[in-house]
Amino acid sequence: MIRPMRAFKHPFPSEFVLERVLYALSDPVRLEIVRYLANTQEATCGELDGGRPKSSMSHHFRVLRDAGLVQTRNIGTTHMNSLRADELDQRFPGLLPCILAQR
Repeated sequence: MIRPMRAFKHPFPSEFVLERVLYALSDPVRLEIVRYLANTQEATCGELDGGRPKSSMSHHFRVLRDAGLVQTRNIGTTHMNSLRADELDQRFPGLLPCILAQR
């Protein structure tokens, strides 16, 4: 029996918490994912995993989703990820561009 993929939960922009956003961005792997997504419209988990184990990448994507940084949607068995840049900028104006400008 094939079960449908569950939909992911994403916070509303009004629920974004600065501490969660900064925590999510404090990890180099998650920051790398956000930087990649800032330069593309959408990417699959496979494009973003950098050869890392699926279990650790699932954790990183969950942290990014819970913070409101990333939107994940299912297309068949593929997870497509996009950066919620506009929503983040509405909640925390200028934060994301400032962080992305740092190297």
